[in-house]
Amino acid sequence: MPTRVAIVGVTGYAGGELARLVLRHPEARLVAAVARSHQGEPLRTAQPHLHGAPDSLVIGSDVGDADVVFTALPAGEAAKQARDWLRDGRTVIDIGSDFRLRDPKLYERWYGYTHPAPDLLKEAVYGLTELTRDRVRTARLVANPGCYPTAALLALAPALKAGLVTEDVIVDAKSGVSGAGHSVEDAYLFGTIDESVRPYGVPKHRHTPEIAQEAAALLGKQLRLTFTPHLIPMNRGLVATCYAPLRSGKTARDVAQAYAREYAEEPFVRVIDTYPATKATLGSNWCLVHAVVDEDNARLVAFAALDNLVKGAAGSALQNFNARFGYPETMGLEALPLWP
Repeated sequence: MPTRVAIVGVTGYAGGELARLVLRHPEARLVAAVARSHQGEPLRTAQPHLHGAPDSLVIGSDVGDADVVFTALPAGEAAKQARDWLRDGRTVIDIGSDFRLRDPKLYERWYGYTHPAPDLLKEAVYGLTELTRDRVRTARLVANPGCYPTAALLALAPALKAGLVTEDVIVDAKSGVSGAGHSVEDAYLFGTIDESVRPYGVPKHRHTPEIAQEAAALLGKQLRLTFTPHLIPMNRGLVATCYAPLRSGKTARDVAQAYAREYAEEPFVRVIDTYPATKATLGSNWCLVHAVVDEDNARLVAFAALDNLVKGAAGSALQNFNARFGYPETMGLEALPLWP
């Protein structure tokens, strides 16, 4: 009997990408497509790439008899509804930001609102599967990580966990425009972004406290984080370049061994021996990681590339779904990247 799934926020980029993946998953059945817009329309009309969606799957306002509710909503919206879904015995996997931070005061500082369900923050499991799968397997509420934090944390995790670096971390990252969602602001119009790269959100990007929170948990102490995101003129793809000073006595050999050991059994993280390219992850749940040591300056430089809509959002959510319900983590995510 397939697990019944609802996607709330199905008309956005992340919601549409998740629907694409769920419709191909052999043990999941999409029973409810929920959104504020396009209500009454077949899903494949609102999301024209979903040719395989049945005509009967119409966008509505109710999650029906779903066992699992995936939410892909603007900040603050999922938290207003999650308690009711949990009370009904459903599992909630939030692709948005509502349950990623453990301190409700951080939502006031970074998101500008009072958290609607602060008690649920204690229960939510941060769902970067590679680092928290044991907790995800028993979770009622999973907070899917953001795209930038996914890349930054996977790039840095082996070094942080092994105590190879100090607490002074810099993350320089670049993402395609789909990371901004269905925005019609001038900043995201073709004529504005084409032939241009620009930084934004410094020093107040909302992913900053998320990266800092999870990196500190890996390192075992608070760290100083500088995070600079950039918008690049392509649809998909994200690359993070991360810098951290090596601790005294640590070597390139220590780094290579830590990365090989950490990701040896991971189905979607591959340590490669060259600089990763976003194109080599397009449409897939892969994250490509490469780490080098700048010996002249005793500094680790770690890279990660991924597709921001798959491993950075919908694919990660489905990987958490698989871990939570005992399916192989690769189920429904086997597709290799597109090339060229």
